[in-house]
Amino acid sequence: MARTRTALADRDVAELRRFNRWWTRRIGALDAKHLGTDFSLAESRILYELAHRERPSASELASALDLDAGYLSRILQRFRNDGLLDRVTSDADLRRQHLALTERGRAAFAPLDQRARDAMASLLAPLEQDGRERLRAALRDLEHLLGERKPEAAPYMLRPPAPGDLGWVVQRHGALYAAEYGWDVRFEALVAEIVAGFGTQHDPARERCWIAERDGVPVGSIFLVRKSTTMAQLRLLLVEPGARGSGIGARLVEECVRFARQAGYKRIQLWTNDVLKSARRIYEDAGFNLVESKAHTSFGKKLVAQTWEMKL
Repeated sequence: MARTRTALADRDVAELRRFNRWWTRRIGALDAKHLGTDFSLAESRILYELAHRERPSASELASALDLDAGYLSRILQRFRNDGLLDRVTSDADLRRQHLALTERGRAAFAPLDQRARDAMASLLAPLEQDGRERLRAALRDLEHLLGERKPEAAPYMLRPPAPGDLGWVVQRHGALYAAEYGWDVRFEALVAEIVAGFGTQHDPARERCWIAERDGVPVGSIFLVRKSTTMAQLRLLLVEPGARGSGIGARLVEECVRFARQAGYKRIQLWTNDVLKSARRIYEDAGFNLVESKAHTSFGKKLVAQTWEMKL
């Protein structure tokens, strides 16, 4: 098992390095002169910060860019020698100096900024709107997963499933549960059975599916189906990793409970496993109570199944 984890880690590292090599080449990060200008990529990045910050100090720049202070100092000195940069003494503290681009500095930055915009626009040009939305979502996920950006309280909506959404539910359950818990293809097959049954014979008056969407991209799902005349069953709660922590999971469960009451059910039941800790917290917070636990082996793993219920 340890050897398998090591192999997977090695694979992930190799894939991230491959992407990094491709991306740095694609944006010209290795070019001595960035975007055909007289500036390197590091110098271009410093110019960008100077143009978009209100008189920062050298220490603020070093912290924002995670640059060695000595390396930054040499670049700033070159900018001063070229007439691109002024140092301004702080009114509040005479020992403190702020940095500001000169008119010449802003004139030098303007074409660089435009070329950077044009370069990104050319990358996006082949993509249709759907592709651009997927790219934005993937970039947010990358930042979230690597810890550089906390999940935003970005606007999202809950809606009925559109064509393609049911297939997405099956695919994302299979992929995420394999990646996060090591469950095998039998779990994806179970999800496919549940989704197929809903798609072919659900009763719209008493059964619903909700898709959470953000920036035009599905980021979550949940189903409420009939278990008996008086009991509903909550199924297939899923929230994409990049959207977790933003309240979407709780909102999906809340919508299920609200609809179940409206449809006349007396109870809601759900089946889960104890390894799904985040989902269990959502169920507890919503008012569900654990009524049964049972050890079992499914999807290639030894698990503890849990049944939760709520009185309506």
